Amino acid sequence: MTLPVTATATSTATSALALAARALALSLAAAFPVAALAQDYPQRSVRLVIPFPPGGATDGLARVVGQGLTASWGQQIVIDNRPGAGGNIGAGLVAKAPADGYTLFMVGLSHAANISLYRKLDYHPLRDFTPITQVVSIDTFLAVHPSLPVKSVKELVALARAKPGGLNYASGGNGSSPHMAMELFRNLAKVDIVHVPYKGTESVIGLLRGETGMIFENLISIGAHIKSGKLRAIAIGSPKRSAAMPDIPTVSEAGVPGYGVSLWFGMLGPAGLPKPIVDKAWRDTAALLKTTEVRERFASLGADPIGSTPDEFTAFIKAEMAKWEKVIRGANIQVD
Repeated sequence: MTLPVTATATSTATSALALAARALALSLAAAFPVAALAQDYPQRSVRLVIPFPPGGATDGLARVVGQGLTASWGQQIVIDNRPGAGGNIGAGLVAKAPADGYTLFMVGLSHAANISLYRKLDYHPLRDFTPITQVVSIDTFLAVHPSLPVKSVKELVALARAKPGGLNYASGGNGSSPHMAMELFRNLAKVDIVHVPYKGTESVIGLLRGETGMIFENLISIGAHIKSGKLRAIAIGSPKRSAAMPDIPTVSEAGVPGYGVSLWFGMLGPAGLPKPIVDKAWRDTAALLKTTEVRERFASLGADPIGSTPDEFTAFIKAEMAKWEKVIRGANIQVD
């Protein structure tokens, strides 16, 4: 026997269907702007904050990426140099910026180290940012002034041990990447070499004048001086030899096992950056890094294009934070 469908039952079923349809419409409406976000982004110029002065490695590499993304996106990438406090001024600015994709941040090794260098920061290097991609890894070179009578790492270590505290090295400031690179070298080689901090790229000028004996730096800063003979490169700090100068051994090969330091630069956004924008910025940057023009340009500077995923870059920053915390604590490096 078939029971008749009552009006109440029909009304209830209709209401349930209406509610389900409305819920589906709302979910689609909520999802559509997210999908459209990546498709339409960017619709205006994008600010790329550089936490260091013009002319340095971060600035130079950021401008290469900025030019490429300007062409790819059809919107101007505006380089905004905000130097000071080891990168903290620029970082604080980006951490407080709207998470809309129109303020991005080019950072380096110091971003991972500053949490251990400074007693107090106005931001956290991971919680207050959204990692997008590691852009490059850059070879570092141990270079000496020609007046220093050494042509190898073994000779340098022997001389330093014969004259404890009698040799010195330059860096771009207390807590800078060259400072920490040499502190790791001092620790592993068990030598006493005195730190002479300069302001930024003035460290290279001081070395060229003979005010200091050595430096750890990248080819962007010292490559021309090595080629001209004004400085002598005796080793590469990176874990593997540089394609730009393949005849120069690594520090590890040359007598200090376990040493390996590469500078690096990557792109971040403020915390909470929508995933569609993160993925678009990563994919488009990674595609740019695969172009022949960019790869050749970076290779001449001793830089290897990376283009890692956001998750890979997050894990990399965590590992760098742990690595440099040990160096900073071991050398008792403090900035403030």
